[in-house]
Amino acid sequence: MIASAPPETQSEFLESLSPEEVRALPYLFDFWALPHQVAPEGDWKTWVILGGRGAGKTRAGAEWVRAQVEGARPGDAGAARRVALVGETFDQARDVMVFGESGLLAASPPDRRPRWEAGKRQLVWPNGAVAKVYSAHDYEGLRGPQFDAAWVDELAKWPKAEEAWTMLQFALRLGDHPQQVVTTTPRNVPVLKRILGAESSVMTHAPTVANRAHLAASFLSEIERQFGGTRQGRQEIEGLLIEDVEGALWTRGMLDAAGLHHGDPDLAGPFDRIVVAVDPPMSAREASDECGIVVAGMCLGATRRDWRAVVLADVSLAGASPVTWARAVVEAYDAYGADRVVAEVNQGGNLVAEVIAQVDAGVPVKAVHASRGKAARAEPVAALYEQGRVRHLRGLGALEAQMGLMTRDGFEGRGSPDRVDALVWALTELMIRPVEARPRVRSLGG
Repeated sequence: MIASAPPETQSEFLESLSPEEVRALPYLFDFWALPHQVAPEGDWKTWVILGGRGAGKTRAGAEWVRAQVEGARPGDAGAARRVALVGETFDQARDVMVFGESGLLAASPPDRRPRWEAGKRQLVWPNGAVAKVYSAHDYEGLRGPQFDAAWVDELAKWPKAEEAWTMLQFALRLGDHPQQVVTTTPRNVPVLKRILGAESSVMTHAPTVANRAHLAASFLSEIERQFGGTRQGRQEIEGLLIEDVEGALWTRGMLDAAGLHHGDPDLAGPFDRIVVAVDPPMSAREASDECGIVVAGMCLGATRRDWRAVVLADVSLAGASPVTWARAVVEAYDAYGADRVVAEVNQGGNLVAEVIAQVDAGVPVKAVHASRGKAARAEPVAALYEQGRVRHLRGLGALEAQMGLMTRDGFEGRGSPDRVDALVWALTELMIRPVEARPRVRSLGG
């Protein structure tokens, strides 16, 4: 891709273009588009673009509308002639979808740029295509008109999303195959989940950082500093749909409450014990899908009920050989000044300790055996979170995602919850079946 090529390659390419081609280049979106901004192939009805703030959703929506209404030449008809532009309010739809920096007017080349008719609240293209602006608050305004295409912006935050979406579906009835695109930052709302679950829907997704070339570096660093690793960050920055599964042992509320922030007194300890827990692959001799490796520390209190734990790191590995994951375990042991490694040995037996010893024979390994199912072992650990006795450092999103899928009936995700298993072994060792603490007291940094 030219945009990612070295400066000399870019210069050579630009110099090869004619003056007309240079003027047209900014409007050739297929040339500049990021993967999540390209419409999927197939016979879909609804394309949902989920993304973090600033991920380029609005530009993708505007360019899709352009692709529907424009023909080969400015006066030629396109695939769509009647388009609905629906935002939460009329003002928001007009200011973002029409006049915004990534809106339709900014995205259109001069010879194809539509004119805005304020009195009618609509855009009219040189070829006669019309896109009319609607407010989700006034969803009854969608009763009567009919369309062959629609662009819906920030659906997940509409107060009357169900009503407005339903009314739009009745109106999307022109042409051979009317389609619609939804650009939104995700929220756990029924209408969005229903759309995503429909067989006629397709989805693309991107975090904020995917569009970093068009965003201020200070913006990216600041939002990561303030919201990285939080529920809000996962939703607004990573663009992930956050929801609780039925019977979850760890709810999003519990995980949000466990998060540590700058200045929190629990952030750096001091820790009376630190352990590295490892849930090895099914075979200690061969590479497997994932090896769960979690580091946690414990702060002693006057009584057992006063003890606190902090999950310090998740350094789990996917598809790693035994020597590779054993090296990661030893590196974590050294980096955090741990007391010991706790390893489940149901699958690998003594081979787990042996492969760790191949890397460093001086690392003490405590073997633990799973005599109960994963959910039964996890329940007492989840209770520690309910009591507010476990905290999380940032950067544990993958672990927390697995935790949110662990229920009393088992794991609702794909594969095995290796990260959760390692977490459970670490906190069980520290908080549920603790051994006598070492006399030394450490902070996280030393």
